[in-house]
Amino acid sequence: MRNKGRYKEGITTTPVITFDAGQTLVELDLDFLGRRLAERGLEVAPDALSAAAPAAWRRYDELVAAGTGHPWRALMTTLLQGAGVREVDPTVEWLWSEQPRVNLWRKPITEMVDLARELARTGACVAVLSNSEGRLAELLQEISIADPFTVIVDSGRLGIEKPDRRIFDHMLAALGIAGADPIHIGDSWAADIVGARDAGWRSIWYGRGVTPTNDPRIASAPDPAAVRAALVAFGVLQR
Repeated sequence: MRNKGRYKEGITTTPVITFDAGQTLVELDLDFLGRRLAERGLEVAPDALSAAAPAAWRRYDELVAAGTGHPWRALMTTLLQGAGVREVDPTVEWLWSEQPRVNLWRKPITEMVDLARELARTGACVAVLSNSEGRLAELLQEISIADPFTVIVDSGRLGIEKPDRRIFDHMLAALGIAGADPIHIGDSWAADIVGARDAGWRSIWYGRGVTPTNDPRIASAPDPAAVRAALVAFGVLQR
């Protein structure tokens, strides 16, 4: 573990920044999904999946806003139906059963990965804190984006999920850092932002549909450039 801690009166001044994984560092890879469907004898044109994706994400956002958690199956069902896939229900169940082994969220969000690498170059402690299926570290290695991250905390291995503050406490213990004022970046209000807030962390709410908040410890960022601007405002990066 790289620990580049700087200390002042017994308290670290090293910035600690953690990233969620899905929809923050990586997104659904439609080309890879098409290849997985082909394994089932389902030939789907990549353009068909791309055309169906906006409606699928709208359905996902509707369900998240309604408080239904992480509606993975609804997203995939809407996506496959829109792309004209036959036998949608058994296909969605197969993809779900395969997800822990072959994660479909594997397309790097390049600007966010670049930002993580920039933070690491400044000497910050940069890590991943994600509700995942237990093989996130292997996935990030496989797609060649693990390099900036000191620690990868995967709820599927730990057995604790965000927003439980224990997973945030576990992250600081894994980093070996006390007295920090950490920042968590993630797309889920309920899991990432509420979890970070309740653990006493600052946070950046990132992604589609984010809205401003009145909490000075929570920044809203619809795109990677806005995430970087929030980190500048938090005093972590320079302009």
